[in-house]
Amino acid sequence: MAAPTDQAHDAMRRLVAEYGNAELDRAQVVVALGGDGLMLETQHKLLGRNLPVYGMNCGSVGFLMNEFRADGLADRLALAQEAILHPLRMRAFVGDGEPVEALAINEVSLLRETRQAAKIRILVDGKQRLSELICDGILVSTPAGSTAYNLSAHGPIVPLGANLLPLTPISAFRPRRWRGALLPSEARVMFEVLEPEKRPVAAVADYTEVRDVRQVEVWEDRSVALTMLFDPDHGLSERIIAEQFTV
Repeated sequence: MAAPTDQAHDAMRRLVAEYGNAELDRAQVVVALGGDGLMLETQHKLLGRNLPVYGMNCGSVGFLMNEFRADGLADRLALAQEAILHPLRMRAFVGDGEPVEALAINEVSLLRETRQAAKIRILVDGKQRLSELICDGILVSTPAGSTAYNLSAHGPIVPLGANLLPLTPISAFRPRRWRGALLPSEARVMFEVLEPEKRPVAAVADYTEVRDVRQVEVWEDRSVALTMLFDPDHGLSERIIAEQFTV
């Protein structure tokens, strides 16, 4: 599978010419050519198939991807190490309608829709932890996603096996010095939007957006497992550790 770029399609033509291609129903592994966005898109397309994905970077950042090389692909796949990820499940409530559910491999974020700052109440496992956060937004990240939007919002990087979920505010105004929290992976977070008519908020799970939400519930869905493959010297856990020493 390839991203819609010339670089990715050129790489796919080279690999197909060398190794052939298989229909998805017969595939044992999916090779994704692009950047991190394509990896997320591919994993969403494969939900329920339990197919491992081996990504090769034909994009920009490529944190979730291996280095692109056309040679030795079969050997690289045979030696690749697995990283098992569990996505977040978002349940967003809009008015009196049915809730909208979506899965997020990176993060679930709440973002203000207008010039007005958002006002959000935070509950964890049914207990109020913050009565009012005034902010541009807030997010819950997976460990794999902790180096993405979460890191840009000055959230902590979390190793894969830590069983923790970063809860990170985005441009918090009040409480001004609140930097967020690290939650156990089994925690269920509820966000309640205050003054939703005056201060509308959108909820985003990876690339699924729900606007004008009133409440958003987020938890790690361990019934869903996603498998990514990495070269032995380029594992995801190692990259997460190395990212913390990048200056």
